[in-house]
Amino acid sequence: MTTTATKPVAREITSVLVANRGEIACRVFETCRALGIATVAVHSDPDADAPHVRQADTAVRLPGATSAETYLRGDLVIEAARAAGADAIHPGYGFLSENAEFAQAVIDAGLVWIGPPPSAITAMGSKVNAKSLMAEAGVPILGDLDPTTVTADDLPLLIKASAGGGGRGMRIVRDLSELEENVAAAKREAESAFGDPTVFCEPYVERGHHIEVQVMADNHGAVWAVGERECSIQRRHQKVIEEAPAPLVERLAAEGDAALREKLYDAARKAVAAIGYAGAGTVEFLADGRGRFYFLETNTRLQVEHPVTEETTGLDLVEWQLRVAMGEPLVGDEPTANGHSIEVRLYAENPAAEWAPQSGTVHRFAIAEQSGLSRLRVDTGIADGSTISTFYDPMIAKVISWAPTRRRSAAVLASALAHATLHGPVTNRDMLVNTLRSEEFLSGDTDTAFIDEVGLDVLSAPLASEQDIRLAAIAAALADAEGNRAAAQSLSSVPSGFRNIASGYQTKSFGRGDEEIAVRYRFERRAGSSVSAAAPGFGVALPDDEGVEVVSAAGDSVVLAVDGVARTLRVARYGDAVFVDGPDTSVTLRVLPRYVDPSAVQRPGSLLAPMPGSVIRVAVAEGDTVTAGQPLLWLEAMKMEHTIAAPSDGVVATLAVEVGRQLAVGDVLAIIEALPSDDDA
Repeated sequence: MTTTATKPVAREITSVLVANRGEIACRVFETCRALGIATVAVHSDPDADAPHVRQADTAVRLPGATSAETYLRGDLVIEAARAAGADAIHPGYGFLSENAEFAQAVIDAGLVWIGPPPSAITAMGSKVNAKSLMAEAGVPILGDLDPTTVTADDLPLLIKASAGGGGRGMRIVRDLSELEENVAAAKREAESAFGDPTVFCEPYVERGHHIEVQVMADNHGAVWAVGERECSIQRRHQKVIEEAPAPLVERLAAEGDAALREKLYDAARKAVAAIGYAGAGTVEFLADGRGRFYFLETNTRLQVEHPVTEETTGLDLVEWQLRVAMGEPLVGDEPTANGHSIEVRLYAENPAAEWAPQSGTVHRFAIAEQSGLSRLRVDTGIADGSTISTFYDPMIAKVISWAPTRRRSAAVLASALAHATLHGPVTNRDMLVNTLRSEEFLSGDTDTAFIDEVGLDVLSAPLASEQDIRLAAIAAALADAEGNRAAAQSLSSVPSGFRNIASGYQTKSFGRGDEEIAVRYRFERRAGSSVSAAAPGFGVALPDDEGVEVVSAAGDSVVLAVDGVARTLRVARYGDAVFVDGPDTSVTLRVLPRYVDPSAVQRPGSLLAPMPGSVIRVAVAEGDTVTAGQPLLWLEAMKMEHTIAAPSDGVVATLAVEVGRQLAVGDVLAIIEALPSDDDA
């Protein structure tokens, strides 16, 4: 669609407050700086020193820690804008971004709302109402199901929260006996995440493709369909990998169905025109393998995955949000896509432990951006020393690649992730790399069943081989020894004893999961050898590692050769945590103490918190008899509800938590003792 300029700017924006945190706040600030617009951050107490606060020109504190106390307090955000002299508010995504009352309050306060009209947000805010509007506009929809009248013939079905998105409140039901429990759980999650417990049901498409169309509309009647994206690879109904253009659309076009893309664009334009939309938004569809598609929802905000559209079209979507908010019309032809872009969401979570979210300090975070024949972009709100808090989403960064072809884009992204420096909580990095390199992904077969069908055990397998882990332990031991040796050099003038026999082997032990790795070594004087500049003429003997040669060990860098092939390993230690980064691998170890404190030994039967979070329900009491798999309590972590079940039959000997208790990973929840056997009677 071609448009021309018809009206001047209605209102100039000189200062923008971003009512959000993390990477999206940093992203908006980047465009504001490029346009010469001043920036204002708001922050909770845990975020006082966060990167988005440091990047803004000014910052305003929102007292408190939780979202409800801070980023969800629209009144405090508007007060902050007034205090800082901002004349516009950008909501980012999440939090208040799709809250029509907040949007109206911003406008009523005399500020520019950088988003769609409140009426459009209201129209799309209820998924039930939105589907009715879309049906009237001629957009294909899936029929709704009333949870109270569902029968076995309606299964499988999907329970969804009417307000909000992000997978919160979603449940798949395949057995009618599970319906009531899942509806109740979905309502609790929806209430916690969005303040609205309303849920509804719809038929569940088992092997669907999640396709969405980016739209941009101005206040003069023009609408752009700015490319489509595919976001089918998901965990717990939350997107993990997004790409543009959509592999499904590309495959069907190659097979002769070139009309699907325009059909999607036409449906998206109808959807936003029906609600008088303005600004950036996304119309989401669920498609089957043959290209039949159905309306899912309209996100009345900027999407997390918007960078893949920017990379393929060259459009700065945040810039156009600002320009539309100032009254400018869309100018020129509707953008077209070029090449292929893939985005992964790098999370502090453990896929191998049912995606358990992680928290803690990010000691070091580095992924090199690049440009040229292919590009790599990193959008993040994390820096060295940042803390992954239990109060907010555990996303560390969005890492985005662009290349002329899909396979090259995947290769560039996988390599960047594999070589990234990630010193901190457990992440989903290995799962992302395995996915990007899998033939199933590279073939374009990426429907919503991808993770289940390929197998999480396969996708979450460690990148590091057994040899990589062993070499990492050797490097960690030698780097530590070199540190001690360097310190000893400073005492070289102190008289010492003399011995004419070789010293004994030293042993350093490391832990990785439940495995203990011991490394034995000793320094030996060898003619012509040099292990470090501080210790000329010394070599290293590794009696348990035949074939491994220590080429050099200087500071935090250790070079080891196996069968003549040398590799450089970089070692970093933070307390008892050791991170060893090598070519295409990274290994995390922990230093094991020489002597174990008996009081630190875990009591048999202890049930530990698998993730940080808050206890929201407890279903048992001390003395209760439980069976394996029986739900004992529920945790809320990063706005998602997680069930903690009994690991075995037994008796609840100790219940160590209560509702409202904040937990860290590894905290004792309960102690389950075995039932007495007949022999004990």
